[in-house]
Amino acid sequence: MLASNVLTRLTLFFSLSLFAQEAFSQVDSLLIQEGTASFYGRRFHGRKTANGEIFSIDSLTAAHKRLPLGTVVRVINLKNGNSVVVRINDRLPSYSKRQIDVSRAAAERLEMIRDGLAQVRIEAVDLDQLDRLVEYYADKEHPGLRIRPYYQGIGIPKRTLDLTIVRYIPD
Repeated sequence: MLASNVLTRLTLFFSLSLFAQEAFSQVDSLLIQEGTASFYGRRFHGRKTANGEIFSIDSLTAAHKRLPLGTVVRVINLKNGNSVVVRINDRLPSYSKRQIDVSRAAAERLEMIRDGLAQVRIEAVDLDQLDRLVEYYADKEHPGLRIRPYYQGIGIPKRTLDLTIVRYIPD
């Protein structure tokens, strides 16, 4: 009875550990960058962005130094856990100390209006987006960005541990 209980607990522990490890590795693999975010002031409303669109403070868009225009990313405020999905449609100057500059609408969802700045995590929205970034940066430099392919974990077949006691009986 005791051996069966221990076996059940060990099996459950190892199974949950494998699932948790794969889930954490997938979430961590989506990470592109961490750093400081700011938001566009009202004076930019109505101006052209780097891709030719007219900027609106009500849109869910952002400026970034290096990410390709049109890239969709999730921005997570590390202080409160709020997140927003934005599309990169503009450029930050190369000398900027910020990693991303989000629209006012995005900043409101991140609850960073009062502070003006926030420490954020920028990540791909899914593995397909990450694959597109890996392909885009295959022959380009990407300093400050963490762009690497996600490799599926190796499936481990279900195994059980036989804890039965075998007695040797001499002839």
